[in-house]
Amino acid sequence: MSYTYNRLLKKIKQKDVPQHVAIIMDGNGRWAKMHKLSRSIGHKYGVERMKELLRVSKDAGIKYVTVYAFSTENWKRSSQEVGALMKLAVDFINRDIDEIASEGAKITILGDISALPEETREAVEYAVKKTEKNDELYFNVALNYGGRAEIVRAVKKIAEDVKNGVIDIDCVSEQTVSDNLFTAGMPDPDLIIRTAGEFRLSNFLPYQSAYSEIWISDPKLLWPDFAGKYFLKAIYDYQQRDRRFGAVK
Repeated sequence: MSYTYNRLLKKIKQKDVPQHVAIIMDGNGRWAKMHKLSRSIGHKYGVERMKELLRVSKDAGIKYVTVYAFSTENWKRSSQEVGALMKLAVDFINRDIDEIASEGAKITILGDISALPEETREAVEYAVKKTEKNDELYFNVALNYGGRAEIVRAVKKIAEDVKNGVIDIDCVSEQTVSDNLFTAGMPDPDLIIRTAGEFRLSNFLPYQSAYSEIWISDPKLLWPDFAGKYFLKAIYDYQQRDRRFGAVK
């Protein structure tokens, strides 16, 4: 790693690091276009960057990492691009799951994988099973994920429990909702990073991000170029902020 990377790593480890970092990996298609490559190649480079992110997270002592891999809205893209993304997920798991498992990462899927092609769904289920006993790093992959759909799903589960007498309606709380989300049992994201300069959440963890700090990269910094040093810079910037959670210090 570079001098800049090591210097930043040393600086951020002198303070409390965020427990949970969530990333909107934006700009693969624009990066590919800029380099006169197909969008699928851009996504392929994006996966390599994601692997680096996991190594950096472990170096920094971050416990939970969530990446926005494929949203419910992404089905609107061309069938060619969607197919390439589904195949990329299979290739990634077949090639890299042993290494990820050996690093102690546990993969959890946020989203409804029942709609995925059979080959992709089976590969994802294998990755989850392969890593289920690991606990050094919790790697959440938002796959066929939509934040509003997640909340609707949680509301339906709670309503069913109320109907069946499992819980009393007067006992329904914010914690009840949290316990019925895909992220049940996990801390909410301390920091959400979005590359490519876009200032929006794009239906990503809307309930969980109520008090998340948000870090947006320069518009020219696209996800395939988001090296470890930039990730550490985002964490360092986060550490300089004053988090009050609605209170006054």
